[in-house]
Amino acid sequence: MLKPKSLLLLMFALIVAFTTACSSGGANNAPAKGGEEQPAAEEVKLTRDDPGWKVDTSPITFDWYINFAWFPNKWGEDITSQYVTEKTGVNLNLIVPAGNETEKMNAMIASGSLPDFITIAWSEDAVKKMIEGGLVLPLNELADQYDPYFYKATDPAKVSWYTQEDGNVYGYPNASSSPKDYEKFGDNFTSTQTFLVRKDMYEALGKPDMRTPEGFLKALEDAKKMFPDVNGQPLIPFGMHDFHEKGNYSLEAYIQNFLAIPWEKDGKLYDRTTDPEYVKWLKTLRQANEKGLLSKDIFVDKRPQMEEKIAQGRYFAMLYQRNDMANQQNVLYANDPNSIYIAVDGPANAALDQPTLSGPSISGWTVTLISKNVKDKARAIRFLSYMISEEGQRDTYLGKQGVTWDTIDGKDQFLPEVAELLNSDRGAFDKKYGASHTFWMLMDTNTTMAWAPPAVEPFKQTEDWTRGKSHSFSQFDQIDPQGNSEEGVMNTKILQEWGKVAPKLLLAKSDAEFDQVWDGYLKKRDELGYAKVWEYKQKKYEENMAKLAEFIK
Repeated sequence: MLKPKSLLLLMFALIVAFTTACSSGGANNAPAKGGEEQPAAEEVKLTRDDPGWKVDTSPITFDWYINFAWFPNKWGEDITSQYVTEKTGVNLNLIVPAGNETEKMNAMIASGSLPDFITIAWSEDAVKKMIEGGLVLPLNELADQYDPYFYKATDPAKVSWYTQEDGNVYGYPNASSSPKDYEKFGDNFTSTQTFLVRKDMYEALGKPDMRTPEGFLKALEDAKKMFPDVNGQPLIPFGMHDFHEKGNYSLEAYIQNFLAIPWEKDGKLYDRTTDPEYVKWLKTLRQANEKGLLSKDIFVDKRPQMEEKIAQGRYFAMLYQRNDMANQQNVLYANDPNSIYIAVDGPANAALDQPTLSGPSISGWTVTLISKNVKDKARAIRFLSYMISEEGQRDTYLGKQGVTWDTIDGKDQFLPEVAELLNSDRGAFDKKYGASHTFWMLMDTNTTMAWAPPAVEPFKQTEDWTRGKSHSFSQFDQIDPQGNSEEGVMNTKILQEWGKVAPKLLLAKSDAEFDQVWDGYLKKRDELGYAKVWEYKQKKYEENMAKLAEFIK
């Protein structure tokens, strides 16, 4: 018979053992198949084939910053995000800037305090600043220590592409396509770049050819005469992306791609900005303004104002990304299917060559990084790997089986009522179901292609128009110097100078005034160190070609 003291010690030992078992593995120490118990979490030896997130599915909340003020969705309010949290234990507190994204990022970097995850466009200076400032963790080191499955879930070409000079990779992209992806999916690739016209107006004008400066200007003039007002509001003959401190996307690579201006010649980068075709079309837009065809709105409106006016059908023509107006297209389609925007042949070079539009690139759209202040390194890298993996892509794209999707006619696809809402009201779909790239931070648009429903109007025509015109320009990604390097500072100043000059060119009262502003800009960019920046770009371009060569076989 045990003495009281011995009994007390035994009870204490049993309590400690039970507490340790619960805290170290939780639900994950439940008997595995075959009745064998799993070892405690810290004792698990994971391999590349073991999804690390399964080791610990206890509740945890990560702060995830998305550097896009317009991102509207909250995690946990829809079926898909609830399902992911239920499955993995990971809840997300999604944070977006209330105002200017650059100011918010710079403030966080200056404070040295970042949220657990950061998703940001790969081209932002802040990416380099975070890496150079030691504010984000190397994903490869986290993977080596906590989650070798990362290397199975990721694409080696994409990991190589984002590997820095120190040998570490700090961010992983979304919407990225490697050479392997082009080999597998290339024929299906589309572009978001489109020249759009309001269908009913365009047809009423006799479907004019707008590929030449003359045809373009005449169509805008005729549209303004025939449709001066849209529901009591003045027609906006031509729309573009919004102006910002570094320019306007529509006036840069976007229109240059429509003009099929080459990126390089004989292995040397080509200065597309000084191409005669490009300058000719900038002057065409200046003429449009002189004729009263460029509304003042396009110089001041930001995305929210533009979206409101698109939904009202107030633009006749737009050089704009089709994906950026999906909700507005639905509104127009519901009101009148003939009032939607369709893609047509737009500005072209003198030879009327087919445009060379930007298809998916290896850089993708955004990168996601993990902060050095992350509250749990192991859970963070494991959740990142889960999101990147095919399983994570299925979960975040399709949602929960039997609720949002099922296997129908041999294909995993949305249930009919879910697909119906996706096609009719994207905003309501996001709030209710949260699937189909609602949470796009790590979306793999190639993997999810297998589950995507076929495009329907009002989206099918604009998507189909880009097929065969989409190209990979990966080798020209990430060649701009960034950060606080000498070339980076020079490049920022040059871009800011362009941001000031771009609207002035369109607002010039004559071609002579345009030439004066243009010549002044070219002189100023030389003074700001353009030759040194160009030398840097050429070097990076050659490095990119070498990086990609390994995967183009």
